[in-house]
Amino acid sequence: MSIPRILIVAGSDSGGGAGIQADLKTVTMLGGHGLTAITAITAQNTLGVDGVHPIPTDMVLAQIDSVVSDIGVDAVKIGMIGSARTALAVAERLEQLPGVPVVLDPVMVASSGARLADAATIAAFERLMDRATLVTPNFPELEALAERPLPDVEPRAQAARALAAAHGCAVLVKGGHDDGPTVVDRLYPADRGGPPVVEWADPRIDTAATHGTGCTLSTAIASGLAGEWNLAEAVARARRFVRIAMLGAEPLGDGHGPMAQQGVRLDLNASRWSPMLNQVTVPATDLAASERFYRLLGLRQIVRSSRRYARFESDGGATFSIELEGIERPTVYFEVGDLDIAVRYLRQQGVTFTQEPVEQPWGWREARLVDPAGNPVCLYQAGEMRRFPPWRIADA
Repeated sequence: MSIPRILIVAGSDSGGGAGIQADLKTVTMLGGHGLTAITAITAQNTLGVDGVHPIPTDMVLAQIDSVVSDIGVDAVKIGMIGSARTALAVAERLEQLPGVPVVLDPVMVASSGARLADAATIAAFERLMDRATLVTPNFPELEALAERPLPDVEPRAQAARALAAAHGCAVLVKGGHDDGPTVVDRLYPADRGGPPVVEWADPRIDTAATHGTGCTLSTAIASGLAGEWNLAEAVARARRFVRIAMLGAEPLGDGHGPMAQQGVRLDLNASRWSPMLNQVTVPATDLAASERFYRLLGLRQIVRSSRRYARFESDGGATFSIELEGIERPTVYFEVGDLDIAVRYLRQQGVTFTQEPVEQPWGWREARLVDPAGNPVCLYQAGEMRRFPPWRIADA
């Protein structure tokens, strides 16, 4: 498959945490090529938005026409739209791209609380939703689109289903603005005859690195839809991308800081099958001596599990482990996007597995086999649990 081409129609964030800047980082780390049509220039940082300069509608359309006519596009992500006139014009232009999936993030308010869309622009989202494959509102945005308060799950579900039925698009209601220790996102199908609602629930991440979460999520979904993933798979994959980017972020600024999209790629395969070499585990006889040796080599220790196991991280995110018990030869770990597909394909080629796919108590799903020389090989899926297990060293 050729490199996925993602057209991003959104505003610029001078602080680099959201908007076009976050979108391009996300597309790049997921193996795609980002094309842009900038709708507005903002002066902002982690504390707030100091100014917004909308780009004239004709110039937004010129950017779209220029890249589509030459490079082409496999999916479109729409974020901050700039003005009602631009929203209507972009919706009309997208009609010229039949079959291309469109993910609409109805950006209305920045993380700092600054309004990024007026009433006329919000009303114009109606036309964009008519063309969208998926709309990704958070709770306040869903209330604005529904034009009424939505205090809990059932009225939000009713509003989401109404939007889906009215516009023929799926609706992903994001739960980050809700209270509580768990974040729940719900995907409602594009029509009442479609698949049932899909729900994801994960522990809330206690971090200030929340700037650009919506931009990153919607762009990651568009990247998945441009490739070989269906909608539910693309959402699940994008949610993992966002969570890992939040967990890996270092403090920047005094407010809502940016995430670490640049640290995600080795935790999340870009394709269903193509394996990535992510880890090697070797036996140890003296754990403390081995820990010291590999730290001297320059690896950064990120995990210590009792006194039998330790894990290190190298630049770029690949990991290396040492284990005191239960391992006689080095084991090579390949991360795959879809373990079931990888196992099914290898079985068809006559490969025998020494361990069938199994859910491990440490959060991995893995299958094991050996190469022709008898070396152990593990195929696995781990998501955020590979680099961010509960027993990760706190100051790593």
